[in-house]
Amino acid sequence: MRILQTMAGAEFGGAEAFFTRLAVALQKTDVEQRVIIRENPARARALRAGQVEPLQLSFGGALDVRTGMTLRREIKNFNPDVVLTWMNRATKKTPAGKGKFVKVARLGGYYDLKYYRDCDHLVGNTQDIVDYLVKEGWPAERAHYLPNFVTATRAEPASRMELSTPEDAPLLLSLGRLHENKAFDTLLKALARVPGVYLWLAGEGPLRRELELQAEELGIRPRVRFLGWREDTASLFAASDVYICPSRHEPLGNVVLEGWAQGRPVIAADSLGPGTLIEHGENGVLCPVDNDKAMGDAIKWVFSDQDFAYKLATRGWESYQRDFTEEVVVQKYLEFFEKITQDVA
Repeated sequence: MRILQTMAGAEFGGAEAFFTRLAVALQKTDVEQRVIIRENPARARALRAGQVEPLQLSFGGALDVRTGMTLRREIKNFNPDVVLTWMNRATKKTPAGKGKFVKVARLGGYYDLKYYRDCDHLVGNTQDIVDYLVKEGWPAERAHYLPNFVTATRAEPASRMELSTPEDAPLLLSLGRLHENKAFDTLLKALARVPGVYLWLAGEGPLRRELELQAEELGIRPRVRFLGWREDTASLFAASDVYICPSRHEPLGNVVLEGWAQGRPVIAADSLGPGTLIEHGENGVLCPVDNDKAMGDAIKWVFSDQDFAYKLATRGWESYQRDFTEEVVVQKYLEFFEKITQDVA
């Protein structure tokens, strides 16, 4: 089986991180793989660390003819069975298969299908995205659900001392782009309702200064650490007590999976992805979207009952082991590739 992947995503993001994990995981199998990415030194280093040597192209706008020409040449030379594309621009720049290969696009959101009309199959990383594709007119037999996976690699705890956090303080962790969709403004308001709890917020984005000012206005700035973009997330999980995802809009909720994989109890706003993943009170706690009082109550609930927090972490780990490990998800991808190439044959 020969798989060629094209990715033209942003510098940071959940889809981009999962693409890297999947490419490295496929490299461990019997699949022959070629990977082409938008120029990104950090992503290229991460791929090389997993024994994947990427070709980097600009994936520019309409005037960028070189990327398209190079893609066609690479596809012709590699002669793949499947071309798997990620994000709108990579899909648009990648030629149609026309019987020579199967063109598949992986979608992690509710994208405009005008970029995907020449694909043979579409993959959604949630069942709801698959339902959206069918609702938009995509043939149901060519729309497929394949979940993401996260790794369970543990690390030594990050130093609380270096981040001016008391060793005995209850500590929340939250990860994500500092964007309106992530609702960190609601999280800060919730934190103001829970005295004594500290928050590590790892991520960058356009709202950073606004969120810092909000924390000052709420009087919680001494308990909040804005960490910026971090690569050592396993160390952050190890140092924290509870993971929280306040998102208004979260199609999947990779961060929920990460919390489970790292053995932490998870609290999440009941947005689409986390609401689908979490069974309230069993493998996590859900609270209404944009409700800082309910979120504050959820934080108090989990921190006040150690047995309950332990149950959440244990059941979350079991959910991860059942459905979202590398082994489980990679096998699903391999079976999918086998099926769609047999259908063509």
